[in-house]
Amino acid sequence: MHNQFTVNFWGVRGSIACPGSETVRYGGNTPCVEMRINGQRLIFDGGTGLRVLGQSMLSAMPVEAYMFFTHSHWDHIQGFPFFTPAFIKGNRFHIYGAIAPNGSDVEQRLNDQMLHPNFPVPLQVMGAELDFQSIEVGQPLQIDDITIENAPLNHPGEAIGYRVSWKDHAVAYVTDTEHFPDRLDENVLWLAREADVLIYDATYTDEEYHSPKTSKVGWGHSTWQEAVKIAKAAGVKKLVIFHHDPVHSDDFLDQVGEQVARVFPNSLMAWEGLSIQITTAATLPAAELEPESVVEATISASA
Repeated sequence: MHNQFTVNFWGVRGSIACPGSETVRYGGNTPCVEMRINGQRLIFDGGTGLRVLGQSMLSAMPVEAYMFFTHSHWDHIQGFPFFTPAFIKGNRFHIYGAIAPNGSDVEQRLNDQMLHPNFPVPLQVMGAELDFQSIEVGQPLQIDDITIENAPLNHPGEAIGYRVSWKDHAVAYVTDTEHFPDRLDENVLWLAREADVLIYDATYTDEEYHSPKTSKVGWGHSTWQEAVKIAKAAGVKKLVIFHHDPVHSDDFLDQVGEQVARVFPNSLMAWEGLSIQITTAATLPAAELEPESVVEATISASA
């Protein structure tokens, strides 16, 4: 994986995991995105997709990775107690997150979800070395020659988005966020500026968001129509629609994907198993792999 920049999607749903016959093709796991950059492994969010990623890592022990949390709503952290590599001695994980509005850091919040009566074993039984660090909002950090920038997002309870840059390439991970009614969000535009890939929270359609009966205004999420506005204004090369609503079936997401492609051709609907290879020449089309194929590719690359 040296001299490569690859983005792998292990969980693409929002709000709650939703396995079932109508979510087979896009997947039902909640957010987890892995970036493999020049030999380093970066993991964004620990939704239920983190469990699947963890299983794929077991044949390549010991492992070291950097984990970045956008916030600690359940759909972004509930995979962490089931992340098997964290229980194995010899592995090492650097875990980053911003201080929450109540003053708690990322370690406390991950610890609290594993306390009785919510979970049978505490975080302290994890055998891997866990290095918790608080992110200062707006301040970049460096991992070798990789730069990770962040900015606050418009979400209840606060959240931050990330921009990951290496050489001349950048990927923006922007979830969970709600657009503003009268302007584009300057923080989102800054994170997405001329990015090779923008991963954007488009949980709703405009019709759902503005529904007079079931309005989603104030719920902290955006729409695919707003995603396109941001992508065009920021000069994004590839737009990835992410954080799918659990009630959206595979067929519904197919229709959304067709609508997005008509107004922003270089776009994708995120699905479990999607892998995007970014090269020095250009952003290549996504490799259309089944989830099992991505697992095999990741294991092979890590061996």
